[in-house]
Amino acid sequence: MSLILRRAKSLLPVFLNRLTIRRESGPLDSPESVGRFVATRAAFMAQKTLYGYLKTRMGTRYPSVFEDDVFVASIDIAKLQVFAACLSDLSLYAATRALEGSEAPLEARRALALACFEQGLTDNAAAAAGVKGFSTAEAKAAFERRLAFWDWADGPKGADIFSESPAALVRWAPIAPELKQFDREIVENSIKFKWRDTRRDFERRLDDAAVAAALRLRGPMPA
Repeated sequence: MSLILRRAKSLLPVFLNRLTIRRESGPLDSPESVGRFVATRAAFMAQKTLYGYLKTRMGTRYPSVFEDDVFVASIDIAKLQVFAACLSDLSLYAATRALEGSEAPLEARRALALACFEQGLTDNAAAAAGVKGFSTAEAKAAFERRLAFWDWADGPKGADIFSESPAALVRWAPIAPELKQFDREIVENSIKFKWRDTRRDFERRLDDAAVAAALRLRGPMPA
């Protein structure tokens, strides 16, 4: 396998390797464990859906296109943009669900969501550092804007939270626009469907009472 192909197939390697080699199955009973879950699953989902779309659309040409440096560079941008969108969706979902039914104030919910998002960016900073066309600062600012207007009481719940990642996958995948117009509905529905397993795993492992208790013991979280 060529160096270019090996580089193109790697996405956020620290978290991807951890998820592939040793899938964590312990309880999500602290803000830190929730943050780890969000970061690893967002990275996995970004790779799975982006490369799955490319492989399906390109067919037998799939391996050879990675020999084009320009194409590889466009994938580097796409994988980080899709990752940031996955991270945005899953951070909001995790914070919403982990503190659902608790007496945690809105500030705590916002802070937990932001902490999850920041952890994902921080832990993958090395992968993003050399990619032109992606800015961690801009990704964080976009999430903070989304967070500022998030309606924790009557806003989206469950699957409806996952709106950024389907749109980002279609927008950033390096596929010709004239082909994307035929793919949009199928591609967006595909990633929406794949999120179901992530939500089920989160629900199965979540100890929401422990997460809420940990936040109460720490006192007010910075907004």
